[in-house]
Amino acid sequence: MRWACILLPQLALDGVLRVHPDPATPLALVTGTPQRRVLRALNSAAKALGLRPGQSLTAAHVLTRDFTLVEYDPARIEHWQQLLAAWAYRFSSQVSLRYPRCLLLEVESSFALFGPWPRFEARLRRELTALGFRHRIVVAPNPAAARVLANAYDGLAVANQDELREALGRMPVDRAGLEREAATAFARMGLRHLEQVLALPRETVARRFPAEVLQHLDTLLGDRPLALECYRPPDEFDLRIELNFEVESHQALLFPLRRLTADLAAFLACRDSGVQRFTLHLEHRDLPETRVPVGLLSAEREAAMLFELARGRLEQLQVPAPVRAFRLQARDLPAFVPERRELFDERPQQSLPWEQLRERLRARLGDDAVHGLAARADHRPECAWQQDAEGPQAPLPPGPPRPGWLLREPMPLRDSSVRILAGPERIESGWWDGGDVRRDYYLVETRGGQRGWAFRTVNGEGPLLLHGWFA
Repeated sequence: MRWACILLPQLALDGVLRVHPDPATPLALVTGTPQRRVLRALNSAAKALGLRPGQSLTAAHVLTRDFTLVEYDPARIEHWQQLLAAWAYRFSSQVSLRYPRCLLLEVESSFALFGPWPRFEARLRRELTALGFRHRIVVAPNPAAARVLANAYDGLAVANQDELREALGRMPVDRAGLEREAATAFARMGLRHLEQVLALPRETVARRFPAEVLQHLDTLLGDRPLALECYRPPDEFDLRIELNFEVESHQALLFPLRRLTADLAAFLACRDSGVQRFTLHLEHRDLPETRVPVGLLSAEREAAMLFELARGRLEQLQVPAPVRAFRLQARDLPAFVPERRELFDERPQQSLPWEQLRERLRARLGDDAVHGLAARADHRPECAWQQDAEGPQAPLPPGPPRPGWLLREPMPLRDSSVRILAGPERIESGWWDGGDVRRDYYLVETRGGQRGWAFRTVNGEGPLLLHGWFA
């Protein structure tokens, strides 16, 4: 087996920057007591101002006040780790959050699906970058070794035990995952690299150090298995973004909305499911939250489509007060069945599947503006269809062609040059419900070349009555 360790060195900062409207502006995470506030993490723009992690907020304000402060929240780190674990679950069934700010996933079993490791690694990096998280990735024969090697390497891929022992031997002792007291003791003995520690007799190490030291070394070398608790994705999605300032316009809400729907799409992909209903919650200062339900007729999970549908619903809303936080909840997560498409599509960029077009129209125009039609078992044309039928629909019965445009009321056909192309086709029906009709229908063509469907009552006289037009 081969395990990948994805180390997320600035997870808390990345979690803030990915929802910030302008991540290029100077920003700092602060922590500590009210009496002593300390800078915990900084983006590159803040470091360019001369600020540094560990600096007191008072000293930072002496240098400059031109930076944004955000409270460091350890709970958000756990939240982002859970989100990334859900994302990683689509690539491997064995994903672990054993170590803070990193993901462990078994990757060798996935090579047959995602290709060899260089291609697989490129995809992981591409998607992590799109999600907005900086990272380092290392592969090793066991998860503990992968985690330790990620302290010093990025992009390292260790294939076997010999390479693993060599790579571990080059690791500094103070970065090998040992307890601080043991690492300090080895340094005082003049042992700077792990290969020097591994060269010591086991009896000497066992006599002078706690048993956990040898256990850790054996785990790194793969001689002692590491028990891991594997991640399992939850049954619902719930993500909240607290905005840095109160938002009053729909346009300013699109940035967090895009991030929320992208995270929802990543979560759905890991569960191999879609979403049929989700709710947007707009939180206000002094008013109850505003809920924006988004419903789909079928399960979907494409990020761009989810964003467009939610955007259409949001733009119809009159926001009653400035928005302080944005939340997306999705609990109806049915199985997702991918759409069948042709292998060779001539113009995929100019085509839009009917399901997506239908949902976009419903989002833009409202649920009551888009309706579906279905056939009914009735020969009378005005009764042969129904609107918004529920359940599976039976196919149209075989028979003569019918016009695509049926007039609301038949109208006399005054054109004397009308030519009859086919007919008559007699329809006698409706005696049981009081709507008895007895008609002879004809396929006609006008002087301008239009084809219509006209009838005359049985044994009746007068002009033909036009009932519909053919496309």
